[in-house]
Amino acid sequence: MSKNVRNLSFRKGLDDNLFEHLAEAHSEDKGLDQDALHSIADKYLIGDANVYGAATFYDFLNPEKSNKKVFSCAGSACMLAGTQNELHKTLEQHFEPTEIGEVYCLGRCYENNAFHYQGHNYSGDDINHIRLLKEGSVKRLPDQYKVGSLGKGILTAGSPDAEQCLQTLSRLLESEQDALLEEIAVSGLRGRGGAGFPLAIKLAGVKKEVADQKFIVCNADEGDPGAFSDRYLLEQRAHLVLFGMAISGYISGATGGVVYIRAEYPEAIEICKKAIEPFNRMFPFTKSNGETVNFKLYVVKAQGAYICGEETALLSSLEGLRPEVRTRPPFPVQYGLFGMPTAVNNVETLASLHAILVEGGAAFKAIGTAKSSGTKLLSLDSHFNHPGLYEVDMGTPLSKVINELGGGMKEPVKAYHIGGPLGGLVPMSKVDDLTIDFETFASNGFLLGHASILSIPTRFPLMEYLEHLFAFTAHESCGKCFPCRIGSVRGKELLNKARTSDYKIDRTLFNDLIETLEKGSLCALGGGLPLPVKNALHYFPEELGGYFK
Repeated sequence: MSKNVRNLSFRKGLDDNLFEHLAEAHSEDKGLDQDALHSIADKYLIGDANVYGAATFYDFLNPEKSNKKVFSCAGSACMLAGTQNELHKTLEQHFEPTEIGEVYCLGRCYENNAFHYQGHNYSGDDINHIRLLKEGSVKRLPDQYKVGSLGKGILTAGSPDAEQCLQTLSRLLESEQDALLEEIAVSGLRGRGGAGFPLAIKLAGVKKEVADQKFIVCNADEGDPGAFSDRYLLEQRAHLVLFGMAISGYISGATGGVVYIRAEYPEAIEICKKAIEPFNRMFPFTKSNGETVNFKLYVVKAQGAYICGEETALLSSLEGLRPEVRTRPPFPVQYGLFGMPTAVNNVETLASLHAILVEGGAAFKAIGTAKSSGTKLLSLDSHFNHPGLYEVDMGTPLSKVINELGGGMKEPVKAYHIGGPLGGLVPMSKVDDLTIDFETFASNGFLLGHASILSIPTRFPLMEYLEHLFAFTAHESCGKCFPCRIGSVRGKELLNKARTSDYKIDRTLFNDLIETLEKGSLCALGGGLPLPVKNALHYFPEELGGYFK
């Protein structure tokens, strides 16, 4: 069935996109318009159930949330900072309790106190202006956070402007695709979204496929609580991301590019929609030899689903299907968006291409370590004395990041959760063993991921934090595979029962549960959850042991 709907959606393509029509069928006043959904189903020759089932999956389209007027951040960083209870009390002075919803991470982890109101995000002291916001006296409040670097600083220091990127793109479109691909291969650039897969291999895979159409998709649905590096790039370096997409399209033979941006980053969506205009005006591009290069960029607003950060769920979402994870193989490079060869890349990965193709792959390779070349963006939460967004050369000691860039901690910390909710939970005793690269994290039983650094204060119970991770997974599961769909709920229930009563969890049963999640889940949501849980159980037996038998 999904393949049939995919093909029917492809008939209209990206210029008349099914997914975006689903979003248009929703309004803040009426919620999902059933008549509009029926019209969409007729237009695309698909059933009403398919349309309704896809639309209601998303947090911002779900009819149960149609009465929500303001959303408080329920992300890990805000929870650990302890700001949201007071925030919620203040919101209740201005809204009915039923009008207040929750959303996972607004990318304001450097100051917390975050909430979303009428298409904009706010944090820090902004809650003190809620009356003015409601009255419409002010729409936007200044958003500032520290941005710095230690080392080369490719993405943060001395970045080219949009016009320079367009001039470079025009020049590089005269080059041979294979020569450009070779520079990327020499650079050793690996995906910055977590898996660390070499970009050159992915682009080469799409290039060799024979198809009527191919796509480049930028996965800007970064929903990892604690991470805001994508937001920084999309709002302040959008031209670098779009350059990376356009040149990737040329190299691989793709003619369409989609930036899929999470709805929780409204400012990034607005900025990127303006930024694509000069890039699209460049195409069709006629080379000096008379050859024509076609490429068109689209910005698509997501509608609130963490699972869309998984590449195959993202592709299903773009097609107007329920964003469920696909089984692999076939991989997206062979069967991706609308069944066509597709390279799905992380924001930071694409943004790195300008430096590689201007300065040369060897220069990029010279930065970092033998297997983890280049630089990495890091998100430091509000527990640091100097929270913000930092760029370091790969191989930089984690202790240097914490003490020099972060300026140490505002309060005692017992562990860092690095790389998002599915990343490793690093105790203080392991900090000196880690450097910012894929290898040392993996060899020590952790995961670098997006490299967001969440601080778990000594005062915060680890049992409560683990329950939060299971609850997050349960809320965000696409539901396709039962280990994730059921296992996350059972884990949350077990931890809650042990935390709030005299109940002791059977350790063998719990081990079986997390092993089933790890080995039986279709994607990294259910499959990655056991990593921080196992780290916590291993490194904090005194604190957690009393809850198990």
